[in-house]
Amino acid sequence: MPTRICSCLLILIASGAALAAMAGCKSLPPSKPASEWTPVEARGAEVFHQACAKCHYPTTTQGLHGPGLQAITKIKAMPSGAPPTDERLTAVIQHGHGTMPGTTLDDQQMHDLLAYLHTL
Repeated sequence: MPTRICSCLLILIASGAALAAMAGCKSLPPSKPASEWTPVEARGAEVFHQACAKCHYPTTTQGLHGPGLQAITKIKAMPSGAPPTDERLTAVIQHGHGTMPGTTLDDQQMHDLLAYLHTL
C-alpha cells in the first residue's frame, strides 16, 4: 500500500513541478508550519510520512524517488489540464495514472491526507 501511494503522488508532484517550471521562476507559497496544523492535518502528515515520504519530499519541488509536493494543491492545473481538486487528487491516489498504480486508503486516511496536502 505505501508504494502505491508514493507512485500516485509521484505523478501529482511531477505535474506540479512541471507547471512551476513552466511558470518561470515564480516562487511557490510556503507550506503551513507544523505548529499551526489542525488535528486532521497532523493525522494526514502521519499518513504521508508512513506511506509517501520515502518517495516524496513534502515541502519542496525537488524530487526524491518521485517529485516534491510543495504547493500541489495551489497550482492552477496539472499537465493534464485538470485542476488539482480534492476529487482529482483522490482519483489519482485511488486509481493511479500512467505508470502510477492506485492505492487503497480508508475514508479517514484519505480525508486526513488531503487536509495535509493542502498545507504544503
